[in-house]
Amino acid sequence: MRNSTHRKWTRASSLVALSVAALAATQSPAAELQDLHLNFEPRTKDERARIAGVVAAPTDFSTPQPYEELSAGAATVRARTDADAFSQPSANLSFEQELDFKVGNGLFKKIWVSSPASTLASDGLGPLYNARSCQRCHIKDGRGHTPNGPNENAISMFLRVSIPGGADYAEIEDYIATQPEPTYGGQMQDFALPGHPAEYRLDIVYEDVPVTLSDGEVVTLRKPTYTAADLGYGPLHPEAMLSPRVAPQMIGLGLLEAIPVEDLLANADPEDEDGDGISGRPNIVWAIEYGAPMIGRFGHKAGMPTIMDQSASAFAGDIGISNPLYPAAHGDCTAAQIECVDAVHGDGDDRVFEIGHEGMDLVAFYSRNLGVPARRDVDDPQVLRGKQVFHDSGCASCHTPAFVTHRMPDRSEHSFQLIWPYSNLLLHDMGEGLADNLPEGRATGREWRTPPLWGIGLTKQVSGHTQFLHDGRAQTLLEAILWHGGEAQAARDKVVAMPKPDRNALIRFLESL
Repeated sequence: MRNSTHRKWTRASSLVALSVAALAATQSPAAELQDLHLNFEPRTKDERARIAGVVAAPTDFSTPQPYEELSAGAATVRARTDADAFSQPSANLSFEQELDFKVGNGLFKKIWVSSPASTLASDGLGPLYNARSCQRCHIKDGRGHTPNGPNENAISMFLRVSIPGGADYAEIEDYIATQPEPTYGGQMQDFALPGHPAEYRLDIVYEDVPVTLSDGEVVTLRKPTYTAADLGYGPLHPEAMLSPRVAPQMIGLGLLEAIPVEDLLANADPEDEDGDGISGRPNIVWAIEYGAPMIGRFGHKAGMPTIMDQSASAFAGDIGISNPLYPAAHGDCTAAQIECVDAVHGDGDDRVFEIGHEGMDLVAFYSRNLGVPARRDVDDPQVLRGKQVFHDSGCASCHTPAFVTHRMPDRSEHSFQLIWPYSNLLLHDMGEGLADNLPEGRATGREWRTPPLWGIGLTKQVSGHTQFLHDGRAQTLLEAILWHGGEAQAARDKVVAMPKPDRNALIRFLESL
């Protein structure tokens, strides 16, 4: 590999066996979970105490907390005023690492073509796909968007699909077994190469839902209904479960990956033992790279444990590109789509995979090191008031403000950083209004991962829109809050009932992140 920060593709089998055996022996979903993907130094007792003090909830809202403006610690980048605010390398990369970042960026933007082609390093697209490059979904490394009408494609949004049943991991308590839909696989692809029908067209119909606030102001929410229209390969299975997903922003992923699993589990309260109505719990998923259960961190339901797993899955499912973790050259095509499976693919040369180990390492390195912009206006009185409202309303119960990452000798750019992601990365029941009724790992059809809020105030600047939540239904930050239900119902109701100046201050605080 090009430098020591790149992924190691093998891990001692004894470590994996020990992890699985310990987990199975206790039958506890959180027992003995390890950060198998990281090489880190254990914390001392004194370090733990010092960190606990640093990340403790504030008691004084008249002034910013120390280093609060540095959202990503030493990796924080300056807050640009253009659309490239999410596309900067972490500020603490070395010169050599910046070179790897740029090469990874090139692969992230690469436009894949069909096979056979003269450009052997870029062929293998599809035959069925959602986009021709990573960048086409994560536009400017920001959020995807919903179609703006029936004539616009859903290039940064798709439907995940599954049916009940399939592999059940005994090592993971409360695991909900699902399997790909027999004809359409694990997700619906709305693009196809010539000669192959696309799988579907995403159709969305919105219903207006009015919400009246404390001062009589009415906010109109959009309640979506999704249809997989123009099915190209026959009807869906009668038990098919569909879930809309919009591509999330990409910043700070390597830092989220470096949060100690013990710190994430410390915020879990699955039985709501403290009685606050919040019962966050970890998603525990099977890590393909390590052959062991790991805590999920990435994806709308925390269904992926590492950046490598997430990236490899996206190459296979979104673009139809085979790689070391997903070696099928036909991507997400199923046995029922025989012409897709039998088509010419890009693995018929010395590459073995359409993107190999080194390419995946570089894309993962790029994805880990997209810098988080610095906070703006942290000492503004309205922002400080909004921060207090955020805490007083209970928002911080799920959107945990701060963590300190592992101390890692081979990932200095992510090592021992005080970061402010405003997420606990745990699953929470968000109520029937946001339910998609599609399980993923241990996540039920009503549970979603708490999304990080850092950078959320730059969404319009980067992505050209203000669409939030997993499916982009919320057109403002206030609408996103008003969709909260389940465990977040009490916090949502406080926002509805509070005086308008406090509500405005809360939004102003979120826009500063």
